[in-house]
Amino acid sequence: QVQLVESGGGLVQAGGSLTLSCAASGRTGITYAMGWFRQAPGKEREFVAAVRWIGGTTFYADSVKGRFTISRDTAKNTVYLQMNSLKPEDTAVYYCAVKKSIYGLITLDYDYWGQGTQVTVSS
Repeated sequence: QVQLVESGGGLVQAGGSLTLSCAASGRTGITYAMGWFRQAPGKEREFVAAVRWIGGTTFYADSVKGRFTISRDTAKNTVYLQMNSLKPEDTAVYYCAVKKSIYGLITLDYDYWGQGTQVTVSS
């Protein structure tokens, strides 16, 4: 089992920035990637960004490209999401997740999920 704990969410004005963190513990070996997802009220959970654990290749949803940056610290088993130029439509619960397999990195097909952290962007 892998446990994930997100932190860093909060309330911010449009145009502001937030950095989310997600620390993984437990059986974290053979992690292929970690990702961030979000779910707004009344909407389905969607992919935001992902990073391959080995090599650090990153992937982004078009809606956040150029504004969000995902990074990882392999020594700390932690993934980060730096969010800049935030918009009201970025308001959602943000989840991090761990993927053990190599397929479907930008889908919801991840193996372990955190509890989520609320991000609210006011206009």
